[in-house]
Amino acid sequence: MSPVRRGPQRPIYNRIAVLRAERQMTRAQLADLVEINVQSVGALERGDNYPSLDLAMRICEVFELPIEAVFSRDEFGAMSAELYANRNGATS
Repeated sequence: MSPVRRGPQRPIYNRIAVLRAERQMTRAQLADLVEINVQSVGALERGDNYPSLDLAMRICEVFELPIEAVFSRDEFGAMSAELYANRNGATS
């Protein structure tokens, strides 16, 4: 029996590709660390698939970040924009 879905499906955005790039990590390396295949990493990065809670937590453990830093219901802005906004706000 498949799970019952209630309400509209909302997207889950992620920063997996950005975090991999920062750490100079390939999709294959991340896939090995979280025990999934490379194609699944690509599908997650593109938003074609959403991770299970277990997989999301394993990904966050690899990056040593809390889940809300990697996944969100709201689209992520550019990290540089957030950084500069914080700098400008701190110096005002």
